[in-house]
Amino acid sequence: MPVIQWFPGHMAKARRILQENAPLVDVVLEIVDARCPLASRNPDLMRLVAQKPQVLILNKADLADPAATRAWVERLSEPGRPAVALDAVKGTGAREVLAAVRRAFGPVLEAWTAKGRKPRPARVMAVGIPNVGKSSVINRLAGARRAHVGDRPGVTRGKQWIRIGADVELLDMPGILVPKFDDPRDGVLLAAVGCVKDEVFDRRAVAAELLTLIYEPLAPTLAERLGLTRLDPEPENNLAAVARHRGLLRAGEQVDLDAAAALVLREFREGRLGRVSLQTPCPPSTKL
Repeated sequence: MPVIQWFPGHMAKARRILQENAPLVDVVLEIVDARCPLASRNPDLMRLVAQKPQVLILNKADLADPAATRAWVERLSEPGRPAVALDAVKGTGAREVLAAVRRAFGPVLEAWTAKGRKPRPARVMAVGIPNVGKSSVINRLAGARRAHVGDRPGVTRGKQWIRIGADVELLDMPGILVPKFDDPRDGVLLAAVGCVKDEVFDRRAVAAELLTLIYEPLAPTLAERLGLTRLDPEPENNLAAVARHRGLLRAGEQVDLDAAAALVLREFREGRLGRVSLQTPCPPSTKL
């Protein structure tokens, strides 16, 4: 399994910014990728805001297996930290997210007004690792294109405040990736979904591993779109089959494995292969 590490210098700065601004907010929105909810969390980051009311958003739910996402929402919801599935593209789940934010802010507002102070909007911080769709979530909640959006990790480099309705002010933070992955598989999953820059990992290795992970649930689509009718025990042979099916050849009719890897990753990330989850919920007895 490929080993992936990525901790650019601007992320160390982002962590410092988060730590400095955490005292300014009332509620924290933690945004993860619904296809790999555990791999796309950042325990180090959340420890910085552990005492704040939180709402966990499983974004990109439109790309994940619906049954797995429903199970994840139930599994990850805790008192004071509800989990909500969101499709930031179509907006499904946006109302539920804002309702959860307002419920989380309720006790804070009551304590605030009990001191004789005028009511104020909820101050909310959006956090998450790169490319889980934070900016798309914010734009969906705000009902307008307020935050920078990109399909590459690391688009949001500095903090910005965004008004959402009359009663929510949201602080968008840069994406913060963990300094290292305790489980190498987490790095592979994050590379597959696009949370790690393609330039810093072996795309052949990741794409080949991805095909083994999604072959069983997506076999009919993989056969139709990629020509993969069986899973070869030799990972690169699967990429070679994809290359031949899609006509990705170099001079001399040699298969272009790099082009095949790029195609597999692109088709998966864009949802062209179907809805699939790379992590399934843990048994109830397993501690997350």
